[in-house]
Amino acid sequence: MVFITRREQFNAAHRLFRDDFSEEENLRVFGKCSNPNWHGHNYTLFVTVKGPVAPQTGFVVNLASLGRLIREKVVEKLDHRNINLEVPFMSGRLASTENLAVAIWEELEEEIRKLGGILHSVRINETENNSAEYLGPEQEKE
Repeated sequence: MVFITRREQFNAAHRLFRDDFSEEENLRVFGKCSNPNWHGHNYTLFVTVKGPVAPQTGFVVNLASLGRLIREKVVEKLDHRNINLEVPFMSGRLASTENLAVAIWEELEEEIRKLGGILHSVRINETENNSAEYLGPEQEKE
């Protein structure tokens, strides 16, 4: 089993808040990330795929194809967007980096199988100091 990772980048705005919280409660729970005027990040996305190396190509998956898939299914929908308002796959979810990693997994898993790989992880660096990594629903059972 070999693991291969593709890196992509996007810029997006979001706000952490709950409609059922007062502005004061949102500020207490989410701090400056609950700014009513939004805030943004330069995100770095790492998608790791695993599988056997195909003897014909020497690849787990074709990285050019994987890059196109990630850009089409994820980056083009997020880049220079407001995650709370403009990203359909985040509708109804708090726009945290953790929830974003799960949603991106859901967007990619089946399509990566069609490329011949198995999605291993989705990691998002929100800032230089903060990142979230999702290893799929099977890991949630642990």
